[in-house]
Amino acid sequence: MQTRFAERQLADPELAASEQILRKCVHCGFCTATCPTYVLLGDELDSPRGRIYLIKEMLEHDRPATAEVVRHVDRCLSCLSCMTTCPSGVHYQHLIDHARVHIERTYTRPLLDRWLRAALAFVLPYPKRVRAALALAAFARPFAPVLPGSLRAMLDLSRRTRPAAASVSSSRPIAGTKRARVALLEGCVQTVIAPEINAATVRLLERAGAEVVVVGGCCGALVHHLGQEPRAHALAASIVERLHAELIGGGLDAIVANASGCGTHAKDYGYLFRNDPLLAAKAAAVSAKTRDITEALATIGLPPRAAGVPQLAVAYHSACSMQHGQKVDAEPRRLLAAAGFEVREIAEGHLCCGSAGTYNVLQPEIAVRLRERKLANVARTHAAVVATGNVGCITQLAAGAGVPVVHTVELLDWATGGPPPRALQPGAGAGGRELRADR
Repeated sequence: MQTRFAERQLADPELAASEQILRKCVHCGFCTATCPTYVLLGDELDSPRGRIYLIKEMLEHDRPATAEVVRHVDRCLSCLSCMTTCPSGVHYQHLIDHARVHIERTYTRPLLDRWLRAALAFVLPYPKRVRAALALAAFARPFAPVLPGSLRAMLDLSRRTRPAAASVSSSRPIAGTKRARVALLEGCVQTVIAPEINAATVRLLERAGAEVVVVGGCCGALVHHLGQEPRAHALAASIVERLHAELIGGGLDAIVANASGCGTHAKDYGYLFRNDPLLAAKAAAVSAKTRDITEALATIGLPPRAAGVPQLAVAYHSACSMQHGQKVDAEPRRLLAAAGFEVREIAEGHLCCGSAGTYNVLQPEIAVRLRERKLANVARTHAAVVATGNVGCITQLAAGAGVPVVHTVELLDWATGGPPPRALQPGAGAGGRELRADR
C-alpha cells in the first residue's frame, strides 16, 4: 500500500512503525474470510482490510478519530486471525493497538461509554477491586432489565463468575532432581474468579520437577486493548522489573503464562518497550523467556498418567490469543492426548468465541452471536468436556456450553495426580456441570 506521510510525522517512532505496517498491506482480501466481524456483519469496514484503510486515512492526514472510525475499530476483537492468514506479513496487532491509542487521545466518547471504559480499567487489573465489584454486582442484578446493553452484559458476566478464596505462592522444594526453575504470571481477574487454574499449574509444574516462583500483578493487556497507554505501560513495567529481577537473580528457564491473552502480551513486551531506554533490554529479555504453560510442559515433560482417571472425549477450543497471537496450536492437543484424553476438533476453530478481553462487555451483541456460533460447533463434537487455555474463553463459553468448560492445565493436572477440575465436581456452579456418563 502506498503511503504519503510527511517527514515530520515519521519522526514519531510509533507513527513510523505503523507506516511500515501499512506499506505491507496489498489489499488482497485473504483476511476477510477469517475475520469474525466480517463473517457476521458482511461490512468491508468491519474487516481488517477496511479498518486498515480507515486507520491509514486517519493517521496519514493527522486527523482526530471520527465516530465512524471509532465504531469499526471498536468492533475489532483483536483476535488476530487476520495475521494467521495474511500472506504479506501485515502486523495488524500493532497497527490496531496504535489506532486505539490515537482514538483515546483525539475522540470524546459518549458519557456512558467513557464511564464504562474507565471503570473497567480501574477495576479489572486489581484483584481486590474485582472481588469488591463482583460483590456489588449482586445487588445491581435486579435492575438489569432496565440498564443499557453493555451494563447488562457486565452484570451477566459477573453472574457467571464465582469468586473463590484459593491462592498460590512460591513452590515448596522439589523432591528429587530439579529440572527447571520457572516464574508463573499469576494474573489479575483469574486470581479471583478461577484461582484453581494457578493452583493446578503450580502442582503440575512441581510434579514435573520444576521450581515455581509466583509473580503477581496484571500484565497490562486488558487496559492496553482499551487504548489507555499510560496505565497499561505502568502495569507492564512493574511486571517487567520483577520478572527481570528473577531472571538475573535466581535465574529462570521460562516465564510461564496460563492465560493466553497475558502470554501474548508478555511476549510482545520487547516491542512495546523498544523505545524505552530504561526498560527496552529488560523487556526484550522477559519476552524471550515467556512461554505458554503448554509450551513449557512440552519442554519439561508431562508427569506420568495417574490411575483411575477417565479417558474423556475433550473438545479443544484454541483461544485466539493462543493460536493466532502466539502461534501455539499443536502443544495443547499433544499434551491432552498424551494424558489419555480423546481430543476432538471444533469446526470453525479459527473464529473467536466473542470473549476477547472486555469485548463481551463493550460489544455484547456481536459477542453473543459469536458465542452462540461457537457453542453450536462445540455441541456437534459430542464431547464430555471443553478445554481451553484462556480464562476469558472459559467464562464466555460456560454460560451455555451444556458440558463443563475447563482450563487445559486442570485436565493435565487431574490426569497426572491432581484433583478433578472444579467444574467437573458434583454440584459445580458458575457454568460447571457434572460429566455426562454417555460421553
